[in-house]
Amino acid sequence: MSDAGLTPPDEVTPTSAKPKTNIFRGPHGIRAGWRALIFLAILATLVFLLSSALRLLSHGRITFGYNHGLTPFSVALTDGIIFLCQSVAAIIMGRIERRTFGQYGFPRVTAFRQHFWIGAVAGFLAINSSLLCVFMLHGYRITALAIHSSTIVPAAVAWGVAFVILGLAEEFGFRGYLQFTLTTGMGFWPSAILLSLWFALVHIGPNETKVGVFSVLLFAFLFCLFLRRTGTLWWAVGFHAGWDWGQTFFYGVPDSGFAPYHSLFNSAFSGAHWLTGGSAGPEASVFTPVVLLVTAILFSRFYSANRYQPVVWRLMGGAHCDQER
Repeated sequence: MSDAGLTPPDEVTPTSAKPKTNIFRGPHGIRAGWRALIFLAILATLVFLLSSALRLLSHGRITFGYNHGLTPFSVALTDGIIFLCQSVAAIIMGRIERRTFGQYGFPRVTAFRQHFWIGAVAGFLAINSSLLCVFMLHGYRITALAIHSSTIVPAAVAWGVAFVILGLAEEFGFRGYLQFTLTTGMGFWPSAILLSLWFALVHIGPNETKVGVFSVLLFAFLFCLFLRRTGTLWWAVGFHAGWDWGQTFFYGVPDSGFAPYHSLFNSAFSGAHWLTGGSAGPEASVFTPVVLLVTAILFSRFYSANRYQPVVWRLMGGAHCDQER
């Protein structure tokens, strides 16, 4: 029998090499759920180590969290540590996944540029609109200037920096690495719904109300919409910072149950809790969900295209695909 036309076994080249898959590994590497859990484990470890070191080095004088109230220092310190740990955890995961930090929502070329500042103005206008509605129904009034004129600028800057840091930490924590990773596994909106529910749960506090929790959930969905349409987290960070800055510093009203500190104005509420939000603040007013809905509609008119496109690098062959399977 002739061997002509036959290819020796050691020269056979398969047309496609399918990687082995199991419960831990998919066709593109570690599955999305496991990558998310690894990220959370790294993050929890780093936060524990840094917060413990802070407590030991300060002999307990400086603590992690808002136990002593909401101040520029407590916000900047607590959320600064969280964002630092998130960033380190994401960089570690990026090395494993062969991705850059910017792919998880914070591209360096757009940092603190147009999207951030437009978002900040929109956030400030949104809290203005919510309080204006309460004011028109005689539920809110400004009673006096709360700080001396010489401290207005330093306080405004301190609160601005603090809330930008808070925005970075919360947006990256709930809509950064985890949103990117889970999107590659289950799609954008299923991931957004899951993380938004988690966002609402962690904001439940002793002074929070059902309307307040509902508003927090709507905030989360709105931030996801910002991410979906702009492709980055900068619009959401700006809006987050602008809302909180206006709420806590400028108007001096409670923020999710935390009393204002070193605010520009002293304010007073009067009327039913559905109108004013009660001790939780204007986020728990019935007008806040309305304002957020109007914001979503207006935003969608100006940003109509979906620009958030996480890409999975297919190691086999160097091709790209939109979603893991």
